Amino acid sequence: MSDQTLTLNKVGRDEAGLDYEVVVIGAGVAGIYQIKRLSDLGVNATVLEANSDLGGTWYKNRYPGARFDSESYTYGYSFSKELLDEWHWTERFSPQPETLKYLNYVADKFDLRQHMQFDCFVDAMDFDDDAHVWHLSLRDGRTITCRFVIAALGVLSVPTLPRFEGMDDFAGESFHPFEWPDPAPDLSGKRVAVIGTGATAIQLIPEVAKQAEHLTVFQRRPNWAVPLGNGLISDEEMADIRSRYDDIFDQCARSPGGFEHTPDRRGFFNVSREERVALWDDLYDKPGFALWLQNFIEIFMDETANAEVAEYVADRIRQRVDDPELAERLIPKDHGFGVQRLPLETNYFETYNRENVTLVDSTETPIEQITATGLKTSAEEFEFDVIVYATGFDAFTGAFDKMNITGVDGQKLRDKWAEGPVTYMGLMVHGFPNLAILAGPQTAATNFPRAVETSIDWATPLFEHVWQQGHTRFEATAQAEQEWFDHVVAMYEPLLVRKSKGWITGYNSNLDGHEFGNMRYNVYNGGGPKYTGIITDVAADNYRGIGFDGS
Repeated sequence: MSDQTLTLNKVGRDEAGLDYEVVVIGAGVAGIYQIKRLSDLGVNATVLEANSDLGGTWYKNRYPGARFDSESYTYGYSFSKELLDEWHWTERFSPQPETLKYLNYVADKFDLRQHMQFDCFVDAMDFDDDAHVWHLSLRDGRTITCRFVIAALGVLSVPTLPRFEGMDDFAGESFHPFEWPDPAPDLSGKRVAVIGTGATAIQLIPEVAKQAEHLTVFQRRPNWAVPLGNGLISDEEMADIRSRYDDIFDQCARSPGGFEHTPDRRGFFNVSREERVALWDDLYDKPGFALWLQNFIEIFMDETANAEVAEYVADRIRQRVDDPELAERLIPKDHGFGVQRLPLETNYFETYNRENVTLVDSTETPIEQITATGLKTSAEEFEFDVIVYATGFDAFTGAFDKMNITGVDGQKLRDKWAEGPVTYMGLMVHGFPNLAILAGPQTAATNFPRAVETSIDWATPLFEHVWQQGHTRFEATAQAEQEWFDHVVAMYEPLLVRKSKGWITGYNSNLDGHEFGNMRYNVYNGGGPKYTGIITDVAADNYRGIGFDGS
């Protein structure tokens, strides 16, 4: 054991009498890698996980059809060559059970469970500004003290239910897909309603249609979606992937979205209409986000360019749906293609050709109430055995709001973020010292594990710097936080996303204060490479914008 390890173990235990030097909240993709880094350093650290086991979103989301929309081999961790050599992804886009198995494999391989505590929900966090210590109040009645907290809470970890009258009156089964029952319910012979047509519902609906006697989908706002293009990965292909991992991860690091896909920079208006369509024909049939992220960058900024590609995708939808009138109902009219997070699908549009599937337009005939036997719209009553509320998430800030986090001078984080998050590089918040955030609000919106590794590979050296210098406190300055926020806002200005109704801009009609027009700057739109360059430069400049020990 090194002298450094001995020093870190001593800090927060022998000298300060703390329970832990570092507490990581969340045992999902981010928390697993973060505790790996801390355990390698010998830090006295633990992970507190509210669920009964690790996995985060891949522990909770057990609904039929749940899977990556990132290529599996770009989603796995890159930190261990041995792990990369051992693991065989069986599908191009891994299903939830395999992904959960992978995360358990990682935790077991590196003996990380010894550092994890499950069924540990943090109700409150209070910072002692005199002692530079966090006090965490757990739902099980315990209080834990630590010097530093690392929040690995997940972007979409707090589901939101609609606010229909009578929801408690329904006599059948009802749930959000995030709370899909385990064991899974038998839907055969059942009349099922799915309310919502967002990304989760687009994965779920084709699978439910195969099981249910009849499926009724209630759609308020249709979404653009393109084929996932999933398939099995053979032993030979996996061997080839392993031989190319360095290149794959290098490509992800150079891609704005953290995927293998990189934009076409020829210029939308520099090529002919025929060349554009030829490109789209090619990309539409490629797996994953090809049509979204290998497209011309102008589709994200120019109304004319976006309208042309949107009409192309609309035509592809029309070709896949037998009923022309129904096809038009499935084509978005309120936002252009790709200006919101794009769902990927497998036979989603063909599902509406099935005789046992009905689409109800909730804008024309709104749902008025849930009844004991089903639901009532403005036009008719429906009877159901099961209702699935695929009504989205309180994205980015919801998990923080569920905890009562109190910083310096009694300030509440939920109050500071009431109108939307304000951070320094998405990694810390002024007024809340000794708190680091992983892949949270206002970091680059990229392939999640790639963003996670970027955040952790930056934050861990920051902690090492703190320990090596003998500091007990770090905090973003107010000026640095404001400058970062202004930069985040500026990065929205050229993009059409600023006009969209999606979780990137904080829209959620099921939450007060999240109505359209109340812009919340949830993500950094400059892309992964630009973001990584900025935070790297900050670290090299003696952690510019961060004060230590109250400085």
